[in-house]
Amino acid sequence: MPTLNWIGKEKVVNHHQDVPFRILEHKYGYTEKGEQTKESNSGNKIIQGDNLEALKSLLPEYEGKVDCIYIDPPYNTGNELWVYNDNVKHPKIQKWLGEVVGKEDEDFTRQDKWLCMLYPRLKLLSKLLSSTGSIWISIDDNSGHHLKLVLDEIFGKKNFIACNVWQKRYSRENRGSIGDAHEYIFVYSKNPDYFKANRNRLPLTEKQAKIYRNPTNDPRGRWRTIPMTAQGFRPNQMYEIEGPDGSIHVPPEGRCWSTLEENFLQLKKEGKIYFGKKGDAQPSVIRYLSEVPGIVPWTWWPSDEVGHTDESRKEIRAFFGTQTAFETPKPTRLIERIIGIATQKNDIILDSFAGSATTANAVLNLNKKDSGNRKFILVEMEDYADSITSERVKKVIKGYGKVKNEVEGTGGSFDFYELGKPIFKKDHNLNEDVAEEKIRNYIFYSETKQHLERERSEEAKYLLDNYQDTGYYFYYEKERLTTLDLDSLNIVAEKQEQYIIYADTCLLDPDYMLNKNIIFKKIPRDIKRF
Repeated sequence: MPTLNWIGKEKVVNHHQDVPFRILEHKYGYTEKGEQTKESNSGNKIIQGDNLEALKSLLPEYEGKVDCIYIDPPYNTGNELWVYNDNVKHPKIQKWLGEVVGKEDEDFTRQDKWLCMLYPRLKLLSKLLSSTGSIWISIDDNSGHHLKLVLDEIFGKKNFIACNVWQKRYSRENRGSIGDAHEYIFVYSKNPDYFKANRNRLPLTEKQAKIYRNPTNDPRGRWRTIPMTAQGFRPNQMYEIEGPDGSIHVPPEGRCWSTLEENFLQLKKEGKIYFGKKGDAQPSVIRYLSEVPGIVPWTWWPSDEVGHTDESRKEIRAFFGTQTAFETPKPTRLIERIIGIATQKNDIILDSFAGSATTANAVLNLNKKDSGNRKFILVEMEDYADSITSERVKKVIKGYGKVKNEVEGTGGSFDFYELGKPIFKKDHNLNEDVAEEKIRNYIFYSETKQHLERERSEEAKYLLDNYQDTGYYFYYEKERLTTLDLDSLNIVAEKQEQYIIYADTCLLDPDYMLNKNIIFKKIPRDIKRF
């Protein structure tokens, strides 16, 4: 399979493993009643911070559990607010490029820097995506060809689903030699067969529904006819059909009936065969509007169905009164289509380039429409994460508009977080400024790849939890060293086949430990980094 190489790639292929693990610090919860200091525990999250570090902080709770990812990364045109061009302006990215990727005097092109920025983020997104989930990525002609090769490398070429074309403009313009009227949305799934079998169909548009009429006043509602012939010759589908007027019908030359005779007779019995107003026409099958499951999505997404850039700008003005910082926000209808196709009612949706929070808006809209319980996770690096990103979500939940609640609220809640301190200090010791519960969560996940759900109890103070017949213990005290010996083995609170115990030192005899199935791990040396 062809792969894409660029300056600095070798530095970022595994860089996601070197990113420091930071905790999430809860700042406030939000419900329909307003802000609150305690967590809403709704499952909806907005995180302010570098999305590379934020994605890593999500691993203990969400690795392999996100059902749908949508991202709208910078398009590398040189005009983005979060600039990755030749004059990289964001201090965090500038520092990262210098320290991790290469020196300032190396001959990086704008494309090199953009790919270096995106690659480790896509690697972490791949870890978070569930085994049956899908990822949807917006891009334009400027970098789409490069992005496709990177996605093939990370998610697998065989897992490519489609390249959807979104008509972002509905009217012609005079700028440029050829008008720029579209963008792309690449789609990958870790399980294409599952995606094909479980993706949702689109509801019929008003125009499509108009095809269905009811000239016969059928109590079953509006219907249309579908020709009852198929191309080719199948002997068991070449029977004669007698019409209501006594005429005999056979398939036209080169065609056969589309169904077996016994199926035809059943359809006729159910009143689903139509011979025309006079009863003398070639038979056709009646399909009722109520029986139509929806439309199979295709790759052309016109603006009249999913919105355009003018619509998205008007949406931003409706929330904030001005255009704010967003030149090309996505319309909510576009993201609603993605989530509508890709998710079920209880799925988790992640957007790590959240911007103006269109993804959360779409999730809340769909939940209101179908009484769903989808959860959103947004990550935004810029300072407007609270003033714009979360502010829009608040307005969607409560209602907004020039007249009070002109747009009715969807209801819902979320929690706002900032990236906190790293688990490890630069000298590789545990950061004692981090709450012990956060450290316990980290260690259990590093051992089991499971989120620590068990609450700590006084009776089992050092027990993290039991998993697959193994008891995991973190024998840790902030103010003193801990030693695993015969006297301290009473920390084992529940019988298991094996025990993994973290402590500062160990005085137990190796043969004794082998006999009792005890594995000692030294703090902090043996705590895994991921």
